[in-house]
Amino acid sequence: MNQDRIQGRWKLLKGKVKEQWGKLTDDDLDVIAGRRDQLLGRIQQRHGVARDEADRQVRGWERASPDHSLDDSRSPADKTR
Repeated sequence: MNQDRIQGRWKLLKGKVKEQWGKLTDDDLDVIAGRRDQLLGRIQQRHGVARDEADRQVRGWERASPDHSLDDSRSPADKTR
């Protein structure tokens, strides 16, 4: 997925992300800007969880709905998890 599509989809996903991880601020969401690695870092920081746990949560969230996918920083091998 190219960066323009990710950023466009991000605008639609912001609300869903905020519903799932309520401690994230609007400023956090602006910094994340659709980048999965940034989302993981902010979830770690705001929710006090380890990176592995943040990744597990995001993978579960992505699996729950195909519309919630943030593919930009995942390698093809990661997408099979």
